Amino acid sequence: MKNNSLPEPSLIAVRPGAERAASANLDQMDSPGRGRFGTEASGSGARKRLEALLRTLVPLLAGVVVIGLWQAGALHSLFRLRTYQLPLPSAILGAVWENASLLLDYTVYTLAEALLGMLAGSALGFIIALVATVWPKWGGGGVLLTAALNAVPIVALAPMMNLWFGDGIGSRIAIVAVTTMAAMAVNAHKGMNAVDPLLLDLMKANAAGKWAVFRYVRLQSCLPYVFAAIKVNTTAAMIGAIVGEFFYSSKGLGYLLSNSIKVAKMPLGWSCIVAAAAAGMLFYLLADRLEKVCIRWHPSQRG
Repeated sequence: MKNNSLPEPSLIAVRPGAERAASANLDQMDSPGRGRFGTEASGSGARKRLEALLRTLVPLLAGVVVIGLWQAGALHSLFRLRTYQLPLPSAILGAVWENASLLLDYTVYTLAEALLGMLAGSALGFIIALVATVWPKWGGGGVLLTAALNAVPIVALAPMMNLWFGDGIGSRIAIVAVTTMAAMAVNAHKGMNAVDPLLLDLMKANAAGKWAVFRYVRLQSCLPYVFAAIKVNTTAAMIGAIVGEFFYSSKGLGYLLSNSIKVAKMPLGWSCIVAAAAAGMLFYLLADRLEKVCIRWHPSQRG
């Protein structure tokens, strides 16, 4: 009679040498830079580095080409402009060098107005969004009114804010606050309501109160929207502060730019534009870095 029982364990055991060889082959395949998987990972990393390098170099090369054409006079010929209307980059750079300390002082002053106004406006906009979310029947109209207020031109706001807050820095902070309030209110309200209904049902099933729902669900949901509004407000705040300085101010980039145009010192005026652009870029990069630190868990910050 045939024996159908399993073979003895000694007959099916893997030899130690073969086991070590198989383990070595697996290690070689998975190790970085070696084997199929390692080669793919290395190629993907090199491709990402190349893409990041191109994202940096292409705008820089485009800027260099434009500045080179500008310096060569191609833009003046194309648009039929004189050098007193559009100064050459060398003249603007010379004005920046000659007035470096003044530009730095005025840039810090304008940045302070923009930062304080943006913080005030963003805080007010967030409160309006919160009220509209908690009490939608009464607070929903607040977001609409805030958006309508944002449509008022800055040139119309400046005289009113000057009457209310005086000629000092307070009037420019108020102008920036009104300018930046709507973006925060609209974005934060959208983020607070862009919540998965299953999460709300789960919180209700666990007898969570309104504060717990806001803290663990709505706040987490709206944070990406809040930082998107902050990044938009960085540029809006600089515009509001500079335009506000055109009317009532004795200091700041807007004040210096306005006076430079009046006395036909165009290189100095363009140096104010360069300083404002640099300050706005720095402001935006700080907001972007803050976003990466605060919401690194969000899918938009991965990769």
